[in-house]
Amino acid sequence: MAEAMGIADQRHRFSIPGDVHYLNCAYMAPLSREVSGAMVEGARLKEQPWNFLPADFFRVAESFRESAGRLAGVSPDTIAIVPSVSYGLAVAAANLPLAAGQNVVTLGDQFPSNVYVWQEKARAAGAEVIAVSRPSQSCWSGAVLDAIGPDTAIVAVPHNHWADGRMVDLVAVGEKARANGAALVLDLTQSLGAMPLDFAAVQPDFAVAACYKWLMGPYGIGLLYADPKHHDGAPIEHNWINRAGSEDFSRLVEYRSDFQPGARRFDMGEKSNAPLLMGAGAGMDFLMEFGIAAIADELGRRTDAIAREAAELGLTSAPVGTRAPHFLALGFPNGLPAGLTETLARRQVHVSVRGSSLRVTPHLYNSAADTDALLATLRECLA
Repeated sequence: MAEAMGIADQRHRFSIPGDVHYLNCAYMAPLSREVSGAMVEGARLKEQPWNFLPADFFRVAESFRESAGRLAGVSPDTIAIVPSVSYGLAVAAANLPLAAGQNVVTLGDQFPSNVYVWQEKARAAGAEVIAVSRPSQSCWSGAVLDAIGPDTAIVAVPHNHWADGRMVDLVAVGEKARANGAALVLDLTQSLGAMPLDFAAVQPDFAVAACYKWLMGPYGIGLLYADPKHHDGAPIEHNWINRAGSEDFSRLVEYRSDFQPGARRFDMGEKSNAPLLMGAGAGMDFLMEFGIAAIADELGRRTDAIAREAAELGLTSAPVGTRAPHFLALGFPNGLPAGLTETLARRQVHVSVRGSSLRVTPHLYNSAADTDALLATLRECLA
């Protein structure tokens, strides 16, 4: 675990050239050497398929499920293996009721994967999607809480907004959702692995996260949390490996109507993809070396330091306590300076422009030189 003084940068574990300043984990995390090595090891299992036994189809999946459960602080039985956020949210939508006249509460300008599925479900049911607006410089919680009422069937939100980093108080939102008989569905892609979440306190019905951002894993794999009360729900596809007894290959055509236990019934088909599962597990193992709370503290120190120096240049950012510790959106009162993105690219400073803000999202692979390069470029462009 990390010492109280903070976590030293882990750049030596990543293949990032010294002149590259990658402060863009919210876009996509670079793979550590351990993750790449695990993926190669997984790929090589298929070089000699006679050594990949029937039990290995389940072994690699259960190893991933154990890692995901440990990181999230939930039972592995509540974790399903999914290829994407949209797949996991499709599972949630298929298992939650929505009737004519009811509504689904979302955030304004929320990431599309957690919007389109609800628009389609609402259209079919004669229901409404309510996208709340955030008051200037405040977090999203008040607007979400005000929108939840007796006609709310589903609240579908993240822990923090993907563009501005401002947070949602999920404990309070979960309490009000339950008080109104509404389900809570979370997209945790921009927070799980970088910020603690107490699932027992929040009590989501479903929560999904892609592995390729803050979980430090490969693209094309994710996890879906399903509360035990939904473990008798309907999967969105029917594949052989999710059915009970599928461990016994000699009896696969003795067709079964029952499923593997827990959330496994929601697993995607061909889930036993060893390169993806082993790589994703290695990414989560990297995070658990330090602990999620320690990582959040360290990333908070780093973004706070950048915010203070940026403020001296006249840039704005969300007040401490309203934004996630790993997110920093820098606002330009006079608009983005001409040539900023080109200058950043020329200096190999990699961040994202979202709207009129510059989204800066560092991780443990960043060094002081990365921050210095960012601030030097901003000073030049604002001079």
